[in-house]
Amino acid sequence: MMLNRSARLAEHPTVRKVRSRPAVKPGVIDADWLRKVCLDAGADDVAFARVDDPTLASEREYAEAALPGALSYASLVVKMNRDNVRSTARSVANQEFHRSGEIMNEAAHRITRTLQDAGYRAINPSMSFPMEMDRFPGRIWVVAHKPIAVAAGNGVMGIHRNVIHPRFGNFVLLGTVLVAAPISSYGEPLDYSPCLECKLCVAACPVGAVKKDGDFDFVACSVHNYREFMGGFTDWAQTIADSADAAEFRSRVSDSENASMWQSLSFKANYKAAYCLAVCPAGEEVIEPYLDNRKAFMDLVLKPLQEKKETLYVLPNSAAKEHAERRFPHKHVKVVDSGISGL
Repeated sequence: MMLNRSARLAEHPTVRKVRSRPAVKPGVIDADWLRKVCLDAGADDVAFARVDDPTLASEREYAEAALPGALSYASLVVKMNRDNVRSTARSVANQEFHRSGEIMNEAAHRITRTLQDAGYRAINPSMSFPMEMDRFPGRIWVVAHKPIAVAAGNGVMGIHRNVIHPRFGNFVLLGTVLVAAPISSYGEPLDYSPCLECKLCVAACPVGAVKKDGDFDFVACSVHNYREFMGGFTDWAQTIADSADAAEFRSRVSDSENASMWQSLSFKANYKAAYCLAVCPAGEEVIEPYLDNRKAFMDLVLKPLQEKKETLYVLPNSAAKEHAERRFPHKHVKVVDSGISGL
């Protein structure tokens, strides 16, 4: 029976066609070739890192789970339009994040297709969402793009916890392609930090998440900036459930808040701030206006964000609440729940 099956398989037209071709096994990927593939696909920069890089030990099990046999990372960079990110009109800034994210995902998809066609196994996890939500509230991302970018030499993490690219500054989105093959040469971490230690990100953050001493309040950032992502949506839904009727719900959630949540649900989740990125002057292509006239730079970029009238979302009795009320008395401070168990 087994012989008959093997014979039938050997005579199958697809098998006969494949067996008639010369067998070519893909080997080490040429780094120059792959770099060109990545840039031609739409990435603005790329660098490579080993899956077994000791500085990326925490990522290895996740990379191998997502792509068994993964050996290399291609760290991708797509730069954003700076003035869009800096705009006080949040729809403009958020459209820039969303559009640049689409460019990143499209580039990564094309790179993966080219690698596949060349005989290599590869996958391209999403730049951001969708993620592995069955793991929530644990780790939901497939691989962490930021540490991979740092290990590959695509930048250094600033105190605002964003990667600062040496040329493009922090006006970048990151992506990663996992490849089950070695690459002929790999990048190395930068030997300096592009961060200027200007602390403009500290001055810009409306909830005090970025600290002068380098500490970072993740919860404060999450509660406000990600108000219309997972946690904020859960809190909004809980508010609906807890309200006795429509009138009570409307007294707790304004029409503009409902409209904003609907917009996020319909057209991708929107960030409430990301001001730390907007004001950062680091990067060779970014720094010149800051060097020419620091006061003019702050008047143009920092002050409009500081003076913007908006709602700031904070937890009760939090450092973020105290900071927001003290530093930004003209902004409306609203106490909310994180929507995430334990926070």
